[in-house]
Amino acid sequence: METMLDERSLSKLKWRCRRGLLENDLFIERFFRRHEETITMRQADGLQALMDLPDNDLLDLLLARCEPQGDIDLPEVHEVLAQLRTAPKIPN
Repeated sequence: METMLDERSLSKLKWRCRRGLLENDLFIERFFRRHEETITMRQADGLQALMDLPDNDLLDLLLARCEPQGDIDLPEVHEVLAQLRTAPKIPN
């Protein structure tokens, strides 16, 4: 079983995820609304790696214009990226 992120670490992660581009913030806010209660240390690591990117590079990944390459081509990055890209379900 994977280790869940504790409340203090989650708070730090949220602060770290603040971005300069509104578009990125919208993806990230939606991610936290959906997954805040279940974020694991592994997912936090993946999210941290994505946050090291410049805003425009991150947006390209979020919009699936490209895929992770080089240092961020990691399973945990792909996992979090898939969660970030998942569109909200529209009620009928």
